[in-house]
Amino acid sequence: MAIDTVVVHSISLPPGVYGGPQVEQLFTNRLDWDAHPYFDRIRGIEVSSHFFIRRNGETVQFVSVLDRAWHAGQSSWRGRGNCNDFSVGIELEGLEGELFESAQYDAIAALCAALCSQHPVAQIVGHEHVAPGRKQDPGSGFDWPRLRRALGWSRHCFPETTNAQSATSAD
Repeated sequence: MAIDTVVVHSISLPPGVYGGPQVEQLFTNRLDWDAHPYFDRIRGIEVSSHFFIRRNGETVQFVSVLDRAWHAGQSSWRGRGNCNDFSVGIELEGLEGELFESAQYDAIAALCAALCSQHPVAQIVGHEHVAPGRKQDPGSGFDWPRLRRALGWSRHCFPETTNAQSATSAD
């Protein structure tokens, strides 16, 4: 199936702790479940993502874009279920509701532009949009209008909940 959607996520392990190896360990099935009390709450979870963008903008790839990653879970977008089938998952190091770094916006914009050069990507959404009520990331701290301006994409390529925020920006 053609990759036409990018799903933006946020993650930090333990929550609110940045810069450690735990996120990479989770996505490569090497996390020591006993290393932190929080890990008991997620013990055994099996997830993956195509990309992870650290606070400093460093981008790590875990799964080929040509392969399915298990990032969206039970999800639906614009009438299509199983978003993992047609999307690329990008995890930003951060916590929903908190702000993200300039380097992360630069990195995600560059990554999306690169993806568009190889795939018919036509929309970008948050995990919160494809799994409403179940997920809240990237959350209110993510600056959708900033990403839209950086990409130069029409507001129609973004979820409606971000359109009001970016209504003053030209298409």
